[in-house]
Amino acid sequence: MADLHDSSTIPGQSSVPLVPPAAQPEVGCSGEEVLLELKGISKRFDDNQVLDNVDLTLNRGEAVAIIGPSGTGKSTILRIIAGLLSPDEGEIYVQGNRREGLIEDSPDPVGIGMVFQQAALFDSLSVEENVGFLLYQHSRLPARQIRQIVDDVLDMVGLPGTGSRYPAELSGGMRKRVSFARAIVSNPENPQDRPALLLYDEPTAGLDPIASTVIEDLIRAIQRNNGCSSYLIVTHQDSTIRRTADRVIFLHRGQIQWQGPVTAVDETDNPFVRQFFSGRVEGPIQMVQ
Repeated sequence: MADLHDSSTIPGQSSVPLVPPAAQPEVGCSGEEVLLELKGISKRFDDNQVLDNVDLTLNRGEAVAIIGPSGTGKSTILRIIAGLLSPDEGEIYVQGNRREGLIEDSPDPVGIGMVFQQAALFDSLSVEENVGFLLYQHSRLPARQIRQIVDDVLDMVGLPGTGSRYPAELSGGMRKRVSFARAIVSNPENPQDRPALLLYDEPTAGLDPIASTVIEDLIRAIQRNNGCSSYLIVTHQDSTIRRTADRVIFLHRGQIQWQGPVTAVDETDNPFVRQFFSGRVEGPIQMVQ
């Protein structure tokens, strides 16, 4: 078994720990409670203005999809929200508290976890070791208890009995589910780490329609099992947008061009939304040749 008690970090994974659903206390949930607020967020990479004065509010319990063409700042905004990247300008408020610096500089008042587009598992570690990595590294829980916590979370994501397998033995959809399990596992002795917000970056990218449906259902199941948790999901897939989002934000050229309930995407006259869902070449979205 590899040494899991060193100072390594998980590739492609936020280091913010989360609590498995079975260990979480019940809390009240109000859809009007603001969980996250971005004010005037801007980010530039060299000459590329990726985000330009973006305002965004997310209430507790909301499921919001951020959509738009490739290269318009969607993944960047997730990394800024996760505390992995600093904006050049603007303010970030988490449950009413202004964030100063990155996540390692000052922890947020609620747990935030991120699932990256690539599963980013350690090939040399078993599924159990990958999912329990943060507990092995940062907690004093006995190994037997960690294994039980991991088994419970693997059951929740539909992968019972896979703890001894290695990433190379899994399909793409199974590896994705392992990364979900890793994002929602944490020390049950620290209930303050309860996940209030999950960030999904293209969770169904590269999956066939059936595997995508499994992941979409899992995203909703995690939200239900997590009480009133919220999530932001970046995706290009039509089915993922419609099956996982309550509200949609359309981002293009670093600015929000439209937002509304997912039921309105087929009714709005917004030219960006119409072109995106129709797949037409003609329109305000011009792709670089």
